[in-house]
Amino acid sequence: MKQLDKRQIAGWVALGLSIVITCFWALWGILETFHEGWYHESLLSNLGLMFVQYLSPMLIFMGVTLISIFWPRFGGGLHIIFALLVVWFFQAFSNAATFLIILPLIGLGLLYWFGHPRPRQIAVSLAIGFPLLTLTIFGIEPALRVSQRLDDGNIQARLVLGNGVNLIWAPDGSGWPRTGTDWYEAQQLCQYLDEDGLTLAPVTKHIWRLPTVDEAVRSMARHGQNSGGVWATYKTTPDKESPLWNTHSQVIYWWTATEVDEEQTYIIVYDGKVWPRAKHFGPAYLGFRCVKQP
Repeated sequence: MKQLDKRQIAGWVALGLSIVITCFWALWGILETFHEGWYHESLLSNLGLMFVQYLSPMLIFMGVTLISIFWPRFGGGLHIIFALLVVWFFQAFSNAATFLIILPLIGLGLLYWFGHPRPRQIAVSLAIGFPLLTLTIFGIEPALRVSQRLDDGNIQARLVLGNGVNLIWAPDGSGWPRTGTDWYEAQQLCQYLDEDGLTLAPVTKHIWRLPTVDEAVRSMARHGQNSGGVWATYKTTPDKESPLWNTHSQVIYWWTATEVDEEQTYIIVYDGKVWPRAKHFGPAYLGFRCVKQP
């Protein structure tokens, strides 16, 4: 009886830890879905991106947890296999990988190997219910926000007035690409941009440029109204909306002309946050939009 109690305790400790980890990935996945994802025009494409890219860690860990509930030793072995895959991926035992991923996975595998949570029906309900509850609670607000975004369909050059800044923002194209680049290329492309903002000239024109942080912050808007921003402090939190942002582009950050030092420059997020980033950093979601004086 005591041996059975110990196995029950080990199983429920393992299940509790698995639920915490699954809920973490559920939280990360649903927040990232509506932060950097959900930009396709097709609902099916958005759902596919959500499940494949953002919710897959949660679904995989939930699946392994359910396997561990019904077949504890097989599930425990899967945890250890995943730990070995992490070792192979990192090619070495880095401190972060060891303490945050590898050791927890090995520990969970051993707990499931020697213990099992019973009754199974309750264990399954908790393993599925808590992550789904996390998705629901933390997904309602961003889902509503994204569904209410203003998209007037006008991705041409736009004159944005107000809050002490009057600028023309480049049209969709070379001066406002839908993919990312590093700061050096962004700055250079603006310098070569022709008067129309669509074509690149063979020589520098110096008509367009990157906006400063102050200009970008002051131009941010939500639902067609200026957000009243002053250095990342806003009366109304801006969003990825017209006239500044393209709701159907994966780009959610822009480079600015305001440098931190020789290595870093400030970027601005569609929700108005300002962060320093290395100038050589150039992921697909970090782009730019050139500006010029009216």
